[in-house]
Amino acid sequence: MLFNDIGLLAPEILLPREGTDLTRWAVVACDQYTSQPEYWERVRDFVGRSPSTFHIILPEAYLEECDSEEAARKINRTMTEYLDKDVLVPCSPGFILVDRATAHKSSRKGLVVALDLEHYDFHEGSTSLIRATEGTVIDRLPPRIKIRQEAPIESPHIMVLIDDPGRTVIEPLFKKDLRKVYDFDLMEGSGHIRGYLVSGEQTLAEVAEALSKLADPDAFQEKYGVKDRNVLLYAMGDGNHSLATAKEIWEKLKKDAPDPAGVMGHPARFALVELVNLHNEALTFEPIDRVVFNCPVNDMLKRMESYYTAQGSSFSVDMCDTRDAFRTIPPRLPDTHRVSFVTSGSCGMISIRNPRLTLEVGTLQSFLDEYIKDTGIKIDYIHGEKIVNELASRPDTVGFFLPAISKFDFFRTIVKDGVLPRKTFSMGHADEKRFYLECRKILPG
Repeated sequence: MLFNDIGLLAPEILLPREGTDLTRWAVVACDQYTSQPEYWERVRDFVGRSPSTFHIILPEAYLEECDSEEAARKINRTMTEYLDKDVLVPCSPGFILVDRATAHKSSRKGLVVALDLEHYDFHEGSTSLIRATEGTVIDRLPPRIKIRQEAPIESPHIMVLIDDPGRTVIEPLFKKDLRKVYDFDLMEGSGHIRGYLVSGEQTLAEVAEALSKLADPDAFQEKYGVKDRNVLLYAMGDGNHSLATAKEIWEKLKKDAPDPAGVMGHPARFALVELVNLHNEALTFEPIDRVVFNCPVNDMLKRMESYYTAQGSSFSVDMCDTRDAFRTIPPRLPDTHRVSFVTSGSCGMISIRNPRLTLEVGTLQSFLDEYIKDTGIKIDYIHGEKIVNELASRPDTVGFFLPAISKFDFFRTIVKDGVLPRKTFSMGHADEKRFYLECRKILPG
């Protein structure tokens, strides 16, 4: 059931057959714990040979050490096996209503749907209905493309935000008598998840109608105080590079088709995602901190000073004698960006007065991009102060702490200013990220 004006499809979702150990089946998003391979080793040991999404993804912690071509072939073989042996079975066309409890929040509500990639453009300056919210790094797409381009199924860790202060789309579904399709504990102490099948033409149409009201152009322009701007209905929260991968494959499929109109019914036109209301109390925006490895801190600080002063900003550093054991969040000052950092033997505060960019994350990342280009050092993006402190205890390693952005300014900022600097925010901690669970066929037949 396709609601074309709002880019929404009620797909035939695949779930593991009854009797499958769902705690072993569902694993966290592949882009988490990238500097903690021990996490993924625990997952590997726990899953063993049981049916699991672990066997149909490639954790980014393994990217540098594996043959991505062979990994893609193995993943696709396993996907085919899960279909051939009925490990995955179809539900009636519809959505999955999700209720996720984490170690930090009791109930984050979501709705698994398929979105139409015809309504999505991840490039800078896009005004599409589905929109990227952070810069897309094109270099991160090839490994994902290798896996998806021949994959018979998809399983999403993508989370897409809707701005629904009236709670008209997702929340009313919890008042309906829906069939429960899963209810289990997630591995690694990551909480509990329940899912309910949303089907039937009337109920699906009610969801579409509520989304259509959010997409009304007049209401949209009044809501955000803009004129003559295209509607933003779906804003990327997590998984932008995965959705961009799906988009690239879809565009290539159309380009290579003898008759592009003839492939418009291809299942690769759509991508499975979880919609989450920005106004759900359990949805939090956490800053994404940075850890830079193999980096002599004094050299880096000298380069920083040269970089920012060349831009017309002033630069200063206040050092501490001992390493802080907790996160330091500096108060904001007018016309000044402040970023705290920690190393194995010290901590400090960097101040950039009259910065060129709007957000602290943009100011820091612009330097780090240049520094990495010049030196070839490695950087990782981390959710959680404890992990930053642990990693920064290594020699020649620097951890940077950044302030959070307000989720309630999120849509308005994207509508007015465009995409944020990449890795600006994270929706919760690493253990709150979406787990791979639901699947959908993306090849015909």
